[in-house]
Amino acid sequence: MAFFASAAPALPPAQPDAYKVIVLDSGEADLSLIDEKSYQVVGTESTGKEPHHLMITPDQKSLIVANSVSNSLMFVDPASAAVQRVLQGIDDPYQLGFSPDHRWFVTAALRLDRVDIYRFDGHDFSVARRIPLAKTPSHMTFSSDGRTVYVTLQDSGELAAIDLATQSVVWKIPVGRDPAGLWMTPGDRGLLVGMTGEDDVVVVDPHTHQVVKRIHTGRGAHNFRNLDDGRHVAVTNRVANTISILDYTTLQNVGEIDNLMPGPDDMELSADRRFLWVTFRFSRHVGVIDLPARKLVTTIAVGRSPHGIYFQNRAPVYPPNPD
Repeated sequence: MAFFASAAPALPPAQPDAYKVIVLDSGEADLSLIDEKSYQVVGTESTGKEPHHLMITPDQKSLIVANSVSNSLMFVDPASAAVQRVLQGIDDPYQLGFSPDHRWFVTAALRLDRVDIYRFDGHDFSVARRIPLAKTPSHMTFSSDGRTVYVTLQDSGELAAIDLATQSVVWKIPVGRDPAGLWMTPGDRGLLVGMTGEDDVVVVDPHTHQVVKRIHTGRGAHNFRNLDDGRHVAVTNRVANTISILDYTTLQNVGEIDNLMPGPDDMELSADRRFLWVTFRFSRHVGVIDLPARKLVTTIAVGRSPHGIYFQNRAPVYPPNPD
């Protein structure tokens, strides 16, 4: 299958000390560019229809914005949000991810009930296989060795594991109502699944393919962000309008952040690990949370249905990736 790329003129590069936050306004077909220090929206950029998620390329030179309804990937400068190129012909890329070894690029085509696996050579994509996976494949994460991608199936209430080398489903288990976000604990000891149709996080043993625990959080447990402290991960509860802090070494809920705006969804962490930014899908705002105080300290008005979020000044991954 052929993909078609178009170039776009570059905007002036951002100043090195002017750290920016990029937020996808999925209901507006654009992105908002926010100055991290002043909390001000300093620009917008048009995208395709319904940009939901985004991811940095392995070389860190481009940020991929996945336009699900426009069937395209838009590559932007991660510092300035200037469009670099647009890749057409990528069907319904609702969610996206690179395998840890960077050999594979995977998209979850939510409305098409399909997961697409692409070979990646560092710049170009070629289809390896399209895998039917009913119903509504949503979020994904990978095993640390890059061999397996795990995908939640929201409407069938299942978790599927796909072998990337053979591009085949190797197992699938029921986990509950409306599974969404996924996060793998260090060492691949446990796979956390946010249950948006319930009020808990399910823990799956990826080796035995069994649910081993349920951690009570709040209604609509949805998505995760590692807090990069070697112990905790945050999960948004999109119906309860709270964020739960989980200790992933003990698999316990150790605290709540409440008094949030409706629809907390995706999160990102400041480089000093003090502030957790969160998009409020139902409120047209982004919030900034003081983590030590566990308190929402400010909100920033953006476009309709803000979803994915990216920091130019990203927090480091914990534990550090090996060289």
